[in-house]
Amino acid sequence: MNKFIRPQTFIDGKYYTAAQSFDLINPATGDVITAVPNLSIAECEQAIQGAHNAGLSWRQRSTYARCELVQKWHLLIQENTEALAELMTLESGKPLADSRAEISYGNSFVSWFAEEGKRAYGQTIPSANPNLRLMTIQQAVGLVAAITPWNFPLAMITRKVAPALVAGCTVILKPASQTPLTAIALAQLAFEAGIPAHVFNVITSTESAAVGELLAKHDLIRKISFTGSTGVGKTLMEQAASTIKKVSMELGGNAPFIVFEDADIDAAVKGAMAGKFRNSGQTCVSINRFYVHETVYSAFAEKLTAAVKALKVGNGLEEGVQIGPLINQKGLKKVRAHVEDALSKGAVLQTGGTSLHGLFFTPTVLTEVSSEAIIASEETFGPVCALFKFATEEEVIALANHTDFGLAAYFFTQDVARSYRVAEALEAGMIGINTGLLSNAAAPFGGVKQSGIGREGSLLGLQEYMEVKYICQGL
Repeated sequence: MNKFIRPQTFIDGKYYTAAQSFDLINPATGDVITAVPNLSIAECEQAIQGAHNAGLSWRQRSTYARCELVQKWHLLIQENTEALAELMTLESGKPLADSRAEISYGNSFVSWFAEEGKRAYGQTIPSANPNLRLMTIQQAVGLVAAITPWNFPLAMITRKVAPALVAGCTVILKPASQTPLTAIALAQLAFEAGIPAHVFNVITSTESAAVGELLAKHDLIRKISFTGSTGVGKTLMEQAASTIKKVSMELGGNAPFIVFEDADIDAAVKGAMAGKFRNSGQTCVSINRFYVHETVYSAFAEKLTAAVKALKVGNGLEEGVQIGPLINQKGLKKVRAHVEDALSKGAVLQTGGTSLHGLFFTPTVLTEVSSEAIIASEETFGPVCALFKFATEEEVIALANHTDFGLAAYFFTQDVARSYRVAEALEAGMIGINTGLLSNAAAPFGGVKQSGIGREGSLLGLQEYMEVKYICQGL
């Protein structure tokens, strides 16, 4: 039995059991992993009050002291890699190799912010009046509410909580009801690292809308950070406006992947596999639309299809599995619908396209996809590659930008001038050139248009949890 599996959440530095609970299901097997507390609104209120009360003493600790504790948290996460990886695979279904990679990636944010927290500098501003001294300092925004999704149960938490903690904020975390165990484990490890009780608390509930409204509207909460769908993000922003909260939103995507005629086709296929099939295509930066130049379309489609056919599907705990299940029936139904719609509008199935047992869906390649297909405009969030042809650079930029979303975009070319031109023309917050992997703790992560507001990672990610205070001193 995994040491982190227990029927409690973690609040005020200890495990907490509620009167009500809900079952947590392994999406690969359908088995119940454990029951998790289903907190009432009143219990969530208590946790918020406790976190608020702890805020003053946590803020008053020196930045270096806070950063030292967060660095200890980093080491404990690292020491527990195998147990955490197994936990993530059990509750999310992702292959064990992906879970291990996520721990390394997610923990890099903890290490980064444990150092970057020491560099939250203010400014000394020249004054036109010799009798005045002008300066700014940065201070913690206050109590933070973080709401995280199921597809990255660890990384979506660490890149919110780590900067909040080093900034001097206390945190109420609401993880997705499908994957709360990793969140609870992280809070336990933070407490073991010496981060005080009430500073990092996890509230678990199936009443996501009601809890989200509570967090967004609560007057003690000064900042809300959300990763999830654009629809929910809009609702939370509207609710947060009632108390003029600081908000950051990492929302939906519809990432284009462009293969120009001069691209290295083998490198492009490798990049496509990396950017599409992590977590069975259930990532916000996952490639959704493949635009391939008409002169290399057949070659790219052939090599991509061969690579996709070689993927091993199964339970993520089994050796060599690369594609796990989809998270639930709703996700499976959407993937099926997108494939069926594309086929009905003339797409050609090269491989996959079928449901297996349970929540598994075969990795799929579709060619000759119509621009009228649903998949051209909606995020699939599954293991489906939809290939479209294009003829000119101007045409493909227009196609890539023809969406309400703008999180990530990718393209492959060996033309240096084109690299600059296209990167600047694409409407996305993050651009991958000749790579399918772009996220890094030192770089800002976030989108434009309806893909969100604010940034995570980098110095900008720390500033999301701080307010600038201007000080004017007369002599």
